[in-house]
Order: sequence, then C-alpha cells, then structure tokens
Amino acid sequence: MTNRNLQDDIERYLRGEMNADERAAFELLRKDNEEVKAAFAEHKQFVGLMKQVKERRELETRLNAIHTAIDVDALEEEYTERPPFIVQLWRNHHSKISVAASVAIFAMLATLFFTGYFRSANSNYTQLRMQVENYKRSTEKLNRSTNALLNDIKTGKKYEPARFGGTGFAITSTGYLVTNFHVVNDADAVYVQNAAGETFHARVIYTEPQYDVAVLRIDDSTFHNQTPLPYAFKKAESSLGEDVSTLGYPGNVLTFGSGYLSSANGFHDDSTAYQVSIPVNPGNSGGPLLDGKGNVIGLISGKRSLMEGEAFAVKSQFLLKAIKNIPADSLTQKISFNSKSSLTGLNRVQQIKKMQNYVYLVKVYN
Repeated sequence: MTNRNLQDDIERYLRGEMNADERAAFELLRKDNEEVKAAFAEHKQFVGLMKQVKERRELETRLNAIHTAIDVDALEEEYTERPPFIVQLWRNHHSKISVAASVAIFAMLATLFFTGYFRSANSNYTQLRMQVENYKRSTEKLNRSTNALLNDIKTGKKYEPARFGGTGFAITSTGYLVTNFHVVNDADAVYVQNAAGETFHARVIYTEPQYDVAVLRIDDSTFHNQTPLPYAFKKAESSLGEDVSTLGYPGNVLTFGSGYLSSANGFHDDSTAYQVSIPVNPGNSGGPLLDGKGNVIGLISGKRSLMEGEAFAVKSQFLLKAIKNIPADSLTQKISFNSKSSLTGLNRVQQIKKMQNYVYLVKVYN
C-alpha cells in the first residue's frame, strides 16, 4: 500500500465512509502493522489540531462580525465627548491588533504541537483513574518485592495505602473481571473489593491498550463463585438518545449515575467508543455502561476535561473482542456470556440491587 492510498484509507475510516468489511479489515491492519498504527495516530492527531484551528478561526470571525456591528462613533457621542484610551487605541490600530492576535494564537498552537501537547491527544480528555494518595516512597520501599507487599496485605500488616483506584465488573460468575488498562497499568499488586466490603487479591491476565481494556482474575482462596450474572453484553450498536446508567466507585461507596447516549463516536470521533451525557468522576474508570434493559453496552473510560457531564465509554463490541483475544493458556475455563439480561423489565432500584455485588472497587498498589 502506498502512502497516498494509506492516507486515503485513514481519511475514509475517520469520516465513517467504509462499509463494515472494510472497517474490520482496516482495524485488523492497524492492530498488526506498527507503521500503519503510527501513521493512523499521527493523522488523527493532525486532524484534531486542524479542527481546533478551524474552531479558533470561526471564533475570530464571529468576534470580528460583532465588532463590525458595533457603532463605536455613536457610542462615543452618546456617553463621552472624549473617548477612553482603550477605545481610541482600538479605533486607530484595530487592524494591527487583530493581526498580532492571530500571530500569537498561531504561535501558541505551534508551540503546543511541537512540544507534544497535541500528540498526547488528551489535553481535553481525562482518564478516570482515581489517585488515592500522592506520595514518594523511600529507597527501601522501592526495593521491596511484590511478594513482600502482598504478604503484608494478606496478613493484615501495616502497608502503604493503594495509590490508585478505579472500578471493575464481573464478566463471569467465577472471578473474571474487566476494567480499564489505564487503571491497572504498571501495577505491582491489584486487589478488588465488593459492595459488602470483602477484599480479594486479583491478577491482570490480559490487556489490550488500544481499546483501554484489562481483564483480571480473582486469585484468592476466600472468594466463592457467584450466581450467574444478571446482565448480558450487547453486541449491536446502541442508538442515539438511549437512556444509559453506570455503577462505579468514585469513592469508597458504590455510586449510581444516569444519563443518555449523546454520540455514536467517542473523543476525537473515535469509532470504538461512545460519548454519553452522564456524571462521572475519577474512580469511575472501568465501570459498566448499561442500557435500560440491563445490557452492558460499554466500559466507562474517561471524560472531557472542561465539560462536566460529557463522558466516554469503550463500546461493548470492542470489549468482547478483547476478551475473545485472551490466550487460552491464560484462562482456567472458557468465558461465555448470557444471551439475555435478567434485569429487563425491572425498575432502576431493583436492577441496582441485583447487580451491585458484581461491581468492584479496584485498588492498585505500586
């Protein structure tokens, strides 16, 4: 594939012009080819930058139109015989000021771009991993082995508090959970706590960073298998405007949030995610996004930094794809899913009561 063809395919993918087969083939190519993956990320960041430049230009145009509509001379005659210094300065030099402002905006954007601000692509995107405590560990603590830390936790010995927190939820009744990759990234040890306050050790058995998905397995002799999951996983796309809800741990107590699906694409038009209008906070990362029938349609992953109530969730189709990619030797049993949710037809309070024991607080130690 030539560079030109690759750029054309990336553009068609981002604009949603590919059919289902083309999109699946392109996503597979992105996954298997590092050069294509890098080119896609670079082009997507560039498109985002251009979009922001366009928005700033549109803002400048609107401001100029407002200024044109203002009769400065009439205001002068009505309110003062001698115009204030600022009005006089603008009247005499507004064209130069506009040019200077445009140059300043462009210089700022260029600086942010070349310093890597836009390459992170997350300046307006906040991952919802909760930082429990911000501290520096001594050299002695840094050199402690993971096994020593785990032994301290299991025996009740005093240990450092968890550094990060998030949410996870069961994908089987036998101890397999899912959360976000960014919640458990670089973890030395992971523990999960259920709504009853019981804590279990868990292991990260598989991750797919491209979808921000991590699969955990409770690895604790005190854990007992649960009853079958009350919810199912939706494989089809959900519809714009659908009522949605989530359960999570932005603190130490299970918290419910509700809203609606506001866009079929996520941050920067990411087709692997939904945008939802729902209140979320640090700690909600990894929580389930459910429709009104009790089907899991996504995995809460982040929110827009400067806008409250605008959150994002990995679509259930890609969550299921990540789970199916788990190597067989990492599993103790085959993972299968319910075909129908038992939450359908229940009111909201009843749904929460039935599923609250399947949603966990994730504690990360490192």
